[in-house]
Order: sequence, then C-alpha cells, then structure tokens
Amino acid sequence: MFDFALTAQDPQTQARAGAFETPHGKLLTPVFAPVGTQATVKTLTPRDLAEAGATLVLSNTYHLYLRPGTRLVADFGGLHSFMGWPGPMLTDSGGFQVFSLAQMRKLDADGVTFRSHIDGSLHRFTPESTVAAQEDLGADVIMCLDECAEPLDRAYNEAALVRTHTWAGRCQAAQRRRDQALFGIVQGGIFPDLRIESARTLRAMDFLGYAIGGLSVGETKEQMYSTLDVTVPELPAAKPRYLMGVGAPEDIVEGVARGIDIFDCVLPTRVARNGGLLTRAGRLNLRNARYAADPLPVEVGCDCYTCQHFSRAYLRHLFKAEEILGLHLATVHNVRFMLRLMADIRAHIAGGTFAAFRERFLRDYRLPDQEVRHAQLERRRQRQAEGKSEKGAA
Repeated sequence: MFDFALTAQDPQTQARAGAFETPHGKLLTPVFAPVGTQATVKTLTPRDLAEAGATLVLSNTYHLYLRPGTRLVADFGGLHSFMGWPGPMLTDSGGFQVFSLAQMRKLDADGVTFRSHIDGSLHRFTPESTVAAQEDLGADVIMCLDECAEPLDRAYNEAALVRTHTWAGRCQAAQRRRDQALFGIVQGGIFPDLRIESARTLRAMDFLGYAIGGLSVGETKEQMYSTLDVTVPELPAAKPRYLMGVGAPEDIVEGVARGIDIFDCVLPTRVARNGGLLTRAGRLNLRNARYAADPLPVEVGCDCYTCQHFSRAYLRHLFKAEEILGLHLATVHNVRFMLRLMADIRAHIAGGTFAAFRERFLRDYRLPDQEVRHAQLERRRQRQAEGKSEKGAA
C-alpha cells in the first residue's frame, strides 16, 4: 500500500527521484506539498490546486483539532471528503504549533497541556491522542508527536530527544489504521551527534518514512544544510525522507541535492498574499512602483492562469486597491511556480543533469536580501545618472 521505489539517482549529488504509492494515488518525488493548514490552501480551491499540478496537500492537526474538531471531520468521511481534495494528504501531529502558538504549555513525560491560541481553552496532547486525531482526519501520511526544541540550545535538545523518541514508540503502539503511513521525526537541533543519534534510534524502529524536523526555525542556512549533510545519510535509502516546513526555492534545490524526497512550506502562499511573486530570477515585490505600468506577466514563459492572462501592472493595481482577486492570482502563480520547479528537478534527476541544473538555478536566483541590495544599487545608479545629466545640462 505504501511502496516507495527509486527511479533515478543523480550521479554527482544525492538527489534522487522516486514513486511513493499511497491509498489516494502515486506521488512522484521529489514532491512539494502546498500547505492547507485549516483544510484549505488559502485563496485556492481544490480545482485550482489540481490545475496547478499539485499531488500532495498538507493540513495541520493542531488547528483542525481546535476548529472544527477532528471528530466532526471524521463524521464527514475524513479530510478528503470534508475539503473536497481527492489526492494524497499529509497531516503533522500539531506538536510544532503547540510549542509555537499555544498561549500556555506545560510539558511532562506523558505529553503537553496547553491553552488554545483562539479562546484560551485548556487542552492536552499525548502521543496517543495525536495519533487518534490524525486517524480521524484520515490523511495518507501522518506524523508522530515530537518536541521541536530551540535549535541552538544543546541541553534543551538533549532532554527533548528523549521525549521525542519515547513518544515515537508510543505513537507506533497507538496506531490502529493501517491505511496511513506513520513517519518518525528526527530532531536534535544543529548538533550533529544528536541528529545522528535520533536518526539511528528512529531507523531501528522501522517507520514507513522519516521526517526531519526542527529546521528553518532560527538557524542559518549553512547550519541547516550542514545538519542535513549529517542526518540524511543515516536514514534508510529505501524509505521516503520528508523535510518539514522548508520551502524556499533555494532550500528545496539544496535539500534535493542532499537526498530529500518531500517538502512542505507556507512560504509560497504566504508571500503571495503580501505581493511577493516567485520567479527563476528571484522574488518580485509587486507593491513596488517600478511595476505600476509593467506590461509583462509575472514570469515570461510561465504557463499558470495568472501569467497567461494578466500583467504585473494589473496585479499591482489589485494589491494597491486591496482587491481579493490579487491574493488569489498571486497564489495561483506561486503554487504553480513551485510545482513547475519540482517537475524540472525530477526531469533533471532522470536525465542525469541535476548537478548542472542546481548550479545554474542557484547562480540565477536572487535571494530576497540580494533583491533589496540590488534595488538599492539601482536607485544609487539612477541618482548618479540624474546628477550627471543635470551637470551636463548646466
């Protein structure tokens, strides 16, 4: 039911392509999952997702547990029926949200007690209750409850690792549905020995897949990449590897190069709603005045609905006028951008050319801080040019 088979391996990196069978369809990997935190990818319908090429969607147990309640979702036949998405789905355990969103939390060896960030009501998560909640939701891939510690605090990570591993065993024992693949989550902050210990401990428990958590939460990119360098080789090659919550385009390319198969992140949809549009040259901020009369699509050559029908100038107008359509069209583009990127990555892995693709992509893709610096330099050049022009006229 959950067969995972590798179909290609890049000869110069650890990048690999594969096929992961689930009860709701086959996933071609590497794959990116748009995030539908509350059973919806913001501003998009399931039809929009399908047209964009999405094959996997993620939802969040913490949020759905609080509202509308996982038992209600179960009464509607699970998430697939409730939200109208027929393809594979993944849910996380909600542990990260408990530690990042909840107003109060009290941790012990058995679980965590917390107050809802919505209304302050008191709740408790245990390994057993989070598995039961995810069984109510009915996703194809579910996660163990883990503790996501501050990545730079070694003492905290050492204690959290003990709980994470103990809870993983309890999640395995609590699972009743066999039509869901339970993944263990590797933790350990940025500390190589703790990451290796965690990967080896969970590998011995023989999960159907393995997630890497606790990254992109405050560490530098270099620390994230070096953590992957020591962690991924410790995971079984015959099982899918999921890097949780990482989805900047450059991080996906680097993650794939290190052997990651599954990604999810709110970044493409979140920045879209703030006027940030992704292109192979970097991120455009459509609120900038430079796009006020720009007739080009967001990205020349993009086949998404937005790029096929609208200009940058029109999209900027929608954002400046605070029209909801702008949020929708920007999200359509960004989701399609990510899924086109994944398709290109898979094709280059299959063709043995991923290493060259990686080098070219990272050379051409301007990071957001580089975009700011570039804009500053452009303004400086423009002022200098205007100054020379004024002197010449005098």
